Amino acid sequence: MMHATHRENSAAASPIRIGCAGWTLPASTGGRFTAQGSHLERYARVFSSVEINSSFSRPHQSKTYAKWAASVPDAFRFSVKIPRRISHELRLRDTEVALREFMQEVMSLGEKLGCLLLQLPPSLALDEPVARDFFSLLRGLTDARIVCEPRHATWFTPAGAETMKNAGVACVRADPPPIAGVEPIGASDMLYIRLHGSPRIYYSTYEEPFIEAVAARIVDARNSNTEVWCIFDNTAHGEAVPNALMLLEKLKKAGG
Repeated sequence: MMHATHRENSAAASPIRIGCAGWTLPASTGGRFTAQGSHLERYARVFSSVEINSSFSRPHQSKTYAKWAASVPDAFRFSVKIPRRISHELRLRDTEVALREFMQEVMSLGEKLGCLLLQLPPSLALDEPVARDFFSLLRGLTDARIVCEPRHATWFTPAGAETMKNAGVACVRADPPPIAGVEPIGASDMLYIRLHGSPRIYYSTYEEPFIEAVAARIVDARNSNTEVWCIFDNTAHGEAVPNALMLLEKLKKAGG
């Protein structure tokens, strides 16, 4: 087995990981971060996680992942998006070569690889044997947590939930939700929230009442011994970092 990392010790307190999709720091929040270091170093002094989305569209060299891992604190964790070649072009079929290449790259994150994010195209319906085979292959290559963001209605069914739960794969709670009014169900020991911006995806900011509701959901999950990630993906106009900072403040007040 090609181990990229090890899961968090389940006996330890379940962590709460707040971060953004990428570590760009908008000028409006510059005062909240130290002046010294790279953007990632400055970002990682405030946040405990980051989602690497660039891996979706292009590969990164192993030495690049190693450099990123070396520049953040020991407790910091990366979520890495699985390449579109695997999710959108191969559509989870015949992926072994591409998956092994990708895992060889991300292994350089070592213990700082927190999870792998699989975002599926809206057109990809659930094919249970294909999904089972893919998750089995991926699980054989890594001990990292796996989270899936399906967007076709067939995944939001008892069959979809069973497929993900049996594979130990958590299902992303996205905003806006891909299927309105349907609660995603996957592995129950992890809550992974992706906030894309609403009503305008990638652009809109989230107002304080929404952030307060997210904070309450996170505290409830953590109290149930669930590992929690919350990633802000509304980066197009620089709203992700201010929203993530607001969530940190709300969690601090809530004792989270």
